[in-house]
Amino acid sequence: MNPVQLVVDSLALGSQYALVALGIGLIFGVMRMINFAQGDIITFGAYALVIPTLSDQAPPGIAALPWPIMVVLIIVLVAIFALLTERLAFRTIRKRGADGATLLISSFAVGYFVQSLILFLHTGRPKSVSILPDLSRQFDILGVRVALVDLVTIAVALLLLLLVGFVLNRTRLGVATRAAAEDFLMARLLAVRADRVIATAFALSGALAGAVTLMFVAKTGVLDFRMGVPLAIAGFVATVIGGMGSLVGAVLGGFFLGIVSTLLQALLPDDLRASRDAFLYGLVILVLLVRPQGLFAFGAARERV
Repeated sequence: MNPVQLVVDSLALGSQYALVALGIGLIFGVMRMINFAQGDIITFGAYALVIPTLSDQAPPGIAALPWPIMVVLIIVLVAIFALLTERLAFRTIRKRGADGATLLISSFAVGYFVQSLILFLHTGRPKSVSILPDLSRQFDILGVRVALVDLVTIAVALLLLLLVGFVLNRTRLGVATRAAAEDFLMARLLAVRADRVIATAFALSGALAGAVTLMFVAKTGVLDFRMGVPLAIAGFVATVIGGMGSLVGAVLGGFFLGIVSTLLQALLPDDLRASRDAFLYGLVILVLLVRPQGLFAFGAARERV
C-alpha cells in the first residue's frame, strides 16, 4: 500500500475511534462508568436519518434535507437522546445509591432497548442511505487516489476535538466537568452541581456520537441495527489503552488503535487479513501486560464516592 494512502486511512479510522473513545471517556470521567450504550446511541443517530420529514425529495427522511440542516439536526437529536438516557436510565438509580456494576448493567439495557426498538420499527435487514454524496469523490494526492470522505473525517474530528477542548477548558460548565473528572467528591464539596455536570458529559458524548454517525454512514452508506457495537468496543479499548480517566489518553488511544489496525490490514498476508482483529486485540493484551495503566495515562484514576 502506498504510504500516503496508509497515512490517510490510519488517520481517518483513528479519528472515528478517537471521537468514540472521547465520548466514553467523558462519561467515565464523571461517573466512573463505562457506557456500553455509546455504540447504540451512534446507531440511533444513523436510523434517525430515515425519520420521515415534510420534504418530498428522495431519499425520504432527514437525509433528504439540505446537508447543513441534516448535520445540525442529527447531532442535536443524538445529543438529546443521550440526555434522555441519562435522565431516564441512569439518574434515578444513581440517586438511589446504585453502584458502578448496576450502572454498567443499565448501559447494556439501554443498548439492547435501542437495538430492539430498531428491530421492531425497521426489522433486521440492513438499509442503504446516501448522505453527503459529494464526499464520495476522490482526489489524486502524490499519485494516490484518496477519498474526500476520509479527508473530511480527519478534519472534522480535529475540529471537534479542539471544540471540546475549548468547552472543557474555557467555559464555566466545562471547567466544572473537568474538576468533577479529577475529583468528584471535592467538586461537589465546592458547590459543583453533580446532575448538571453529568448531563453535560452525556450531551457532549451524544454530540460526538452524532458526528461519528454522519461520518460513518457517509463512508459506508449502510444502516444496520448492530453497526455501533464494533465502534463502542474499539472506543472502550482505546480508553483502556490510553489510560482510564484521561481524556487526552482516550483520544490518543483511539488514534493508536486506528493506526495499528490499518497497518495490520496492510501488512498481514492475504490469508490472515480476515483475522486482523485477533492480532489487534492480542497486541492490546501485550501492551496492557507491559503497561496496565495505559500508554498515555497522565494521572491515577480514583474511585468516586
